[in-house]
Amino acid sequence: MIDLDPILLARIQFAFTISFHIVFPAFTIGLASFLAVVEWRWLATGDERFRKLYKFWVKIFAVAFGMGVVSGVVMSYQFGTNWSVFSDKVGNVIGPLLGYEVLTAFFLEASFLGIMLFGWGRVSARMHFASTCIVAIGTLISAFWILSANSWMQTPQGFEIGPDGRLFPTDWLEIIFNPSFPYRFAHMVTAAYLTTAFVVGGVGAFYLWHKRHESEARVMLGMAVIMAALVAPLQVFLGDQHGLNTLEHQPAKVAAMEGHYETGRGVPLLLFGWPDEEAEEMRYTVEIPGLASLILTHDWDGEVKGLKDWPRDERPPVAWVFWSFRVMVGIGFLMVGIGLVSALYYYRGKLFETRWLQLWWMAMMPSGFIALLAGWFVTEIGRQPYVAYGIIKTADGVSPAILGPQVAWSLLAFIIMYTLVFGAGSFYILKLIGKGIPPGEDSAQDEGSDYYGHGLEAAPMRAAGRKPEAPHV
Repeated sequence: MIDLDPILLARIQFAFTISFHIVFPAFTIGLASFLAVVEWRWLATGDERFRKLYKFWVKIFAVAFGMGVVSGVVMSYQFGTNWSVFSDKVGNVIGPLLGYEVLTAFFLEASFLGIMLFGWGRVSARMHFASTCIVAIGTLISAFWILSANSWMQTPQGFEIGPDGRLFPTDWLEIIFNPSFPYRFAHMVTAAYLTTAFVVGGVGAFYLWHKRHESEARVMLGMAVIMAALVAPLQVFLGDQHGLNTLEHQPAKVAAMEGHYETGRGVPLLLFGWPDEEAEEMRYTVEIPGLASLILTHDWDGEVKGLKDWPRDERPPVAWVFWSFRVMVGIGFLMVGIGLVSALYYYRGKLFETRWLQLWWMAMMPSGFIALLAGWFVTEIGRQPYVAYGIIKTADGVSPAILGPQVAWSLLAFIIMYTLVFGAGSFYILKLIGKGIPPGEDSAQDEGSDYYGHGLEAAPMRAAGRKPEAPHV
């Protein structure tokens, strides 16, 4: 008979739903800011390409935003069904943070999203642009609170434990701005921007490859190259700082990331290897002498702790953390490489004619999503065996009456429903990309036909420096 471990199944179920969920908010964080920049350029120059790009990408934004909301709601129910003990113990701390996210971000986004999606031509130019900016800011505020709550679970502080085992806040500033939060927030937002940049750049390269919408494709690829060339190296730096912070507060996670079982000095960087957790050693390693000590301690002879410094039941699963970390870092350096190479070709005036670079950009389209998921696997699996690091173990946070078969059937239902719903949504997004950018002229009823209240003739007025009078909202 199959042993249906309810704790393992509950973890898999939450991991499954959050893996689906996180890719959509990350994409919309970057895409909302991209839309704000595109609309700003349209307002400033009157260049028809920016207007068409906005109307093309805002449809994709709407679909991704909707899928992000739907996939996020499910996780709230799992806190009550599968993780009721955890929710009861930390609800006084985590609950308000999640509530602030709804009050300050979700309501803000919901209020102005309708204007952003349907207000083109129905409100003034300034009001529509302001709505786009507010939605973009709302996505960042949402990320702020969610990352604060999750970071607190990694590096908890600002609380006291009551006699009944419940946690009570003592300092909200310490809770919100916990030790890992600044690094994780910066790292996550930058990852979201890069994820969007490589999707936008890949679509631009796709159109250039097929010689469609070449003018707009140049804009998309050019903006993506700027983002990759500037932000991808910044992300490497932020990742290094985040790693040093993790070394200070969660050294066992770093030991699993690096794949070292023995504490030592001048520790090599393991490029590849196979963790043998039973034998407590790494097999078939490819390594660079001393580099792990240099990266982690900024000293060639610095000491790095190994996994054997912790009991077996205090270590995270090594293989998942070790390989996920290498996927994330490997993609990060590929992003840096394509960004710098593309910037060089752009400077030489050969970016938009170089076919192999277009293929590279198309191949890199899903790279941001893959790196994002790999990074989350490192973060969440590396925290094990704790659900709130050093305070509550995962096994102690699960609902007491939960049964393995119940979780298994609900997990199967999630897999089927998510495959259908999000498969359809993703197919629709790909269909929109395949259909292409709509033509410049709009019908009289279309939301872009009277954007300034004066018809399309207002755009060249703006480009010439004359400001058309905007109608009232």
